Amino acid sequence: MRARTIAGVLLASVLLAGCTNNDLFGLAGNTAESANSGGIDQSALPNYEQDSPEYFAYQVGDRVFFLVDQSTITEEASATLRQQAEWLNANSDYTITVEGHADEQGTREYNLALGARRAAAVKDFLVGVGIATHRISTVTYGKERPVAACSDESCWSQNRRSVTLINSELTG
Repeated sequence: MRARTIAGVLLASVLLAGCTNNDLFGLAGNTAESANSGGIDQSALPNYEQDSPEYFAYQVGDRVFFLVDQSTITEEASATLRQQAEWLNANSDYTITVEGHADEQGTREYNLALGARRAAAVKDFLVGVGIATHRISTVTYGKERPVAACSDESCWSQNRRSVTLINSELTG
């Protein structure tokens, strides 16, 4: 009986080792790490024009993730945000909205404030690397718009994020 239990645990471990949380929720390719390491099959993506919002979302990376109860930009987030700034500098006719999100832990009010701090941190970073402040707006959703719905770390870590959305071209 013990041998069967061990075999079952080993089998489950092997199966889970081939998956990542990003893959489970269809988010592979949305971070600098997976975009740079070939986390997604590039041939499976449509051939987006480099100046399109779709290219920004799928090739540059439209989201960054945060640690629990934090709004500090991590090293991985910094790499993604630098890529975003590069794209935004090359496509200066676009404005963006930075959404701040939180996981389900904590009160609604607390998570709205945390989401606002996360969006502000991203805006501050982008302004600090040369993006004009008038091109960036922020909004917080707190825990109201999760991308992953379950009550454990595998989901919470996906919901602690900011998402940079390309709005439209500036009008002259």
